[in-house]
Amino acid sequence: MTDIGSSRPAAQAFELVLDKGESRVAEFEVRARSPLQKLQHFLHANPTAVPAIVLLLSVAAFGFTVGSRFLSMFNLSLIIQQVTIIGVIGAAQTLIVITAGIDLSVGAIMVLCSVIMGKLAVTMGLPAPIAFVVGVAAGAGCGVVNGALVTRLKLPPFIVTLGTWSIFFALNLWYSASETIRSQEVAKIAPLLQALGTSVNIFGARFTYGSFFMLGLVALIWFVLNRTAFGRHLYAVGDDPDAARLAGIQTDRILFSVYVIAGVICALGAWALIGRIGSISPQAGQTANLDSITAVVVGGASLFGGRGSIVGTLIGALIVGVFRNGLALSDVDVLWQEFAVGWLIIIAVALDQWIRKVSA
Repeated sequence: MTDIGSSRPAAQAFELVLDKGESRVAEFEVRARSPLQKLQHFLHANPTAVPAIVLLLSVAAFGFTVGSRFLSMFNLSLIIQQVTIIGVIGAAQTLIVITAGIDLSVGAIMVLCSVIMGKLAVTMGLPAPIAFVVGVAAGAGCGVVNGALVTRLKLPPFIVTLGTWSIFFALNLWYSASETIRSQEVAKIAPLLQALGTSVNIFGARFTYGSFFMLGLVALIWFVLNRTAFGRHLYAVGDDPDAARLAGIQTDRILFSVYVIAGVICALGAWALIGRIGSISPQAGQTANLDSITAVVVGGASLFGGRGSIVGTLIGALIVGVFRNGLALSDVDVLWQEFAVGWLIIIAVALDQWIRKVSA
């Protein structure tokens, strides 16, 4: 319908309403962040900042209270030697935690692989290189079991690895007959297995090849996590597996690969363990499972997945080593050393919860 004497159509009712409507464009007010919110965002963007600060403050505090005994080059290098096993096993745990999982069997895999290497090389007389390769293959096989149960049967990683921890530990006791292979026998028949225990002096500090091996492993995993597609996929799966799947990432393959790689790293940890203690004992590494989780959590990784750093894990292991060494030099009972480490874990998890609110 048109008005008489005009070619323009008459305005419809909805057009009259729109003419009276609001014409301003939506505006979003940018609120200034408080200093606490700025700190929260900074820590969220830099997950290794907190553990690095804690490490520096811990060294300063024990250096002030204990004195030169703690700050001597020999003692500081001793701390690095002491955390070698935690650092290597923590590297395996870091990969699992980034995918929002957890592996309670890493310590049992490590000890089982060390027993396999020792029995084959020392008791059965196989060449040490072959025994080493078989031990690494056994670690990969343990990872295959964990990965298959998680990806094929869709079982929770916590339950799966809790069960395989008992299984691997039982196999360890059965295969070793609960007998320890003495360090003298290993040194005589298979010195290769003790190679990472060889020490060198550098500017008054004493390091072992195992310490350099740990640092090399950390550097390699850092490169994989930060410079490869596999590393980016790892974080994506841990942050949001459904979104990662829609983006074309084969999440089950990534998860399966992570558990296999973790098993191989645990086998390499077995090599470092033999070098560290000299002998091969089925009772060694009893606290490795919890120590690895402690290093990862204190190092700033999130147990909810998608956030973590291998450098943070190394710093977390050093923090635990500094606390235990400093408290021991302060004549603090072992009971209270564990008490302090327990509080470290609780504080680290609480801090992670607070930092995660930024992305909520």
